[in-house]
Amino acid sequence: MRVGPDIRDAVRWRRPVLFLTAFGALTAGGCRGEPPPVLLGGQASIYDRTPNAFAQPAPGLDRDQELLFFVGNSFFNQNWVTAPASTRARDGLGPLFNTRSCAGCHFRDGRGRPPRTASEAGTGLLLRLSLARRAEDGGYLPDPVYGGQIQDFSIQGVPAEARVTVESEAVSGQFPDGTGYALQAPTYRLLDLGYGALHPEVRLSPRVAPQVIGMGLLEAIPEEQVLAGADPADTDGDGISGRPNRVPDHVSGETVLGRFGWKAGQPTVLQQVAAAFLHDMGITTHVFPDQNCGASQTECLAAPAGGEPEIAEDDLLKVVLYASSLAVPAMRDPDAPEVVRGSEIFDAVGCNACHTRTLTTGIHPTIPALSNQTIHPYTDLLLHDLGEELADGRPDFEATGSEWRTPPLWGIGLIETVNRHTRYLHDGRARNLSEAILWHGGEAAAARDRYRELAGEEREALLRFLKSL
Repeated sequence: MRVGPDIRDAVRWRRPVLFLTAFGALTAGGCRGEPPPVLLGGQASIYDRTPNAFAQPAPGLDRDQELLFFVGNSFFNQNWVTAPASTRARDGLGPLFNTRSCAGCHFRDGRGRPPRTASEAGTGLLLRLSLARRAEDGGYLPDPVYGGQIQDFSIQGVPAEARVTVESEAVSGQFPDGTGYALQAPTYRLLDLGYGALHPEVRLSPRVAPQVIGMGLLEAIPEEQVLAGADPADTDGDGISGRPNRVPDHVSGETVLGRFGWKAGQPTVLQQVAAAFLHDMGITTHVFPDQNCGASQTECLAAPAGGEPEIAEDDLLKVVLYASSLAVPAMRDPDAPEVVRGSEIFDAVGCNACHTRTLTTGIHPTIPALSNQTIHPYTDLLLHDLGEELADGRPDFEATGSEWRTPPLWGIGLIETVNRHTRYLHDGRARNLSEAILWHGGEAAAARDRYRELAGEEREALLRFLKSL
């Protein structure tokens, strides 16, 4: 449900009488609302607030699936090695790669971060490349030498592609109540290019790895339910014009709804996992059987392979089951007055216009425990224009250079516990949740401005709610 104009106006101007009218006793310290939903993943939820909160299987898996879950977990966490090796099931790393394991980017199945200093390497930070020209599959052409992603590591005898550095410039601001803030605007540079200059028209896009939880639930949401939330022409005039991305399914050969990735560029968990194996680790699969070497990268092309493909189909499917069936941690402290108050403010300022609170799954084709669940992921899986400040200028199928998929918020309050950092947004530029909100522009600019107009205790209540998810 999208916020009505009476609530929007009340919050926009933050006049105490109007805000009191909108929320009853809310700003007076009372709380009349209902607690938000606790089981964010429906019956696929768990009660866990430990550093392993993202790494647990969803309740309801059958015995065979539980066994496959833990085998998939081992493939997810263990390092791959250079071929040929005695560990034939795990050789074939590279020749070019960003990480040696899935967990290298998704530590404890969580979120990556950019480097903290100019000399430090990030954890789970990637740099995507493309030209502003369409490819045959409807996407955009990669750089003719470096491909669609910079790999900053390589096996012995093969030059790495580049070294990524990040520099940040402070962007200062102030809330209307006088409280100051300073955002960090990042600039990315590629040094030590191993194969000559980039194409002059190339577009760069930094991406940090998101938490992996709940992917199978998102895949099980019926397409018609996602499309029902789309309003590409903004026919209701609320300023929100979410629209779907349409992307190729490399297994079926069809063009289908994109669900995964920062721009919804992948349609299924299978294709998301297979693409990560190829581009992040240089591991071929039956979905993407060709090595990730450019035509002029002769050392890469001559390197030995770890099989054809380098991960067998049944092993890949174990990783897919693992990624699909990771449980979603339940909400913490849902009855706390500040959390309930923050939940109401979340809706009132308009965050729920894109971060849809409640969806339902249909029939999951392989994991019955994920079927017919009422879930609360806080996403609509649609693309939204977030303005020039967050734009990377890099299209991705139907997504423009300033459009991003609404990321699910479930688990966001546990990132610090699991990953020991609080970096948010697609490139990790936001150092806390308040900064993440303040970076929103475009379709989200009105909600951002309403957040800025809140009193300090109201802002804290909203943040407290987000940290409970």
